[in-house]
Amino acid sequence: MTDSSLHPSIVALVSLAANIAANHPKQGLCQVDKLKQYGVAQAQIDAVVEIARHIRDEAAQALDASFDEACRRENANASLAAIGIAQGACCTPTKSGQSCC
Repeated sequence: MTDSSLHPSIVALVSLAANIAANHPKQGLCQVDKLKQYGVAQAQIDAVVEIARHIRDEAAQALDASFDEACRRENANASLAAIGIAQGACCTPTKSGQSCC
């Protein structure tokens, strides 16, 4: 049986990237401090940040393009179906019953 645990610096790098790509409010700043403590070079941290931001921005652009395409369609119901949203499921109430539409 092999040890599948990751080195803490790898965990911190992955966590940093995930925080950035997900637009997490904490932005992965805790992980940056840990990475510096582990002796990870600033250039390596910068590379991870750049890659994560690129992935985040690519995802946002793809979502925006999909949204724009759906909005251009003449029939709103057809555009909802095209992007996989059932009619009526677009706007659901919050837990307390507040409408988001």
